[in-house]
Amino acid sequence: MNLLPWPKIDCHHHVFDPARFAYAEDTAYRPEGHELGTPDYYHAVMDAYGIGHSLIVGPTSAYGTDNRLLLATLAEGAGRHKGIAVVPRDISSEALAALQAQGVVGVALNVAMLGVEPFLHCDPLLGRLGELGMLAQIQVQNEQLSALLPLLARNSTRLLIDHSGRPDVAAGLRQPAFQALLGLAEGGRTWVKLSGMGKFTLQGYPFSDTRPYQQALLQAFGAERCLWGSDWPFLRADQRMDLAVLLGRLAELVGDEARCRQILWDTPKALFAFGS
Repeated sequence: MNLLPWPKIDCHHHVFDPARFAYAEDTAYRPEGHELGTPDYYHAVMDAYGIGHSLIVGPTSAYGTDNRLLLATLAEGAGRHKGIAVVPRDISSEALAALQAQGVVGVALNVAMLGVEPFLHCDPLLGRLGELGMLAQIQVQNEQLSALLPLLARNSTRLLIDHSGRPDVAAGLRQPAFQALLGLAEGGRTWVKLSGMGKFTLQGYPFSDTRPYQQALLQAFGAERCLWGSDWPFLRADQRMDLAVLLGRLAELVGDEARCRQILWDTPKALFAFGS
């Protein structure tokens, strides 16, 4: 099954353009060389791979809470993109609404990078997101999700889980945090990205050790709450990545055309309210 000709929405990628928008002075990491990915470059990628829309994730690395490049790309895209912003945890409802008016659909909580502690009591932020109908996009790894369960239980905000929850593939499917992630499917307000295999594989290509986890997620959440993302331009990747290969792995994982079409187009189109 060749997914390349199909219409698709890339639900996880970044843009880096330090020539136009300088990195934050206090950033711990400055993408360079092959990690750079300007909006123009990504638009060429979209055209080459038949990507109709995308979800641009503001990177905690490089730009921090400076969303100027994200907002400029959303404006220049004229409806082609939606965005996930990085914001201070004490951001006001008014500031969130202003971001939403410019195409931002949610806020990134990068627990994998910043640790659990800063997010344990961010109920006010989740409350504001919920009031506006925005998403809390959460990136965790290994057992971090377990510590966040009380926070998530206290709030009814819709959740978007990055990169398959980045489980510890050596710990098996029964590891508590991954079981907790599967349990979130029951609430009906969580979506998961079948992405980021390069971030939690121990074997590398063809990422066979990640497949049982993504199969379990697909079974639990169904195609109606699973998304696909490339993670372009592959920040801190240990190996070369290619969108065609990643799409091929998705086709092998899902196995039938109807569910592939739902994951690649129908589900994200509805979730992020893209036009035709």
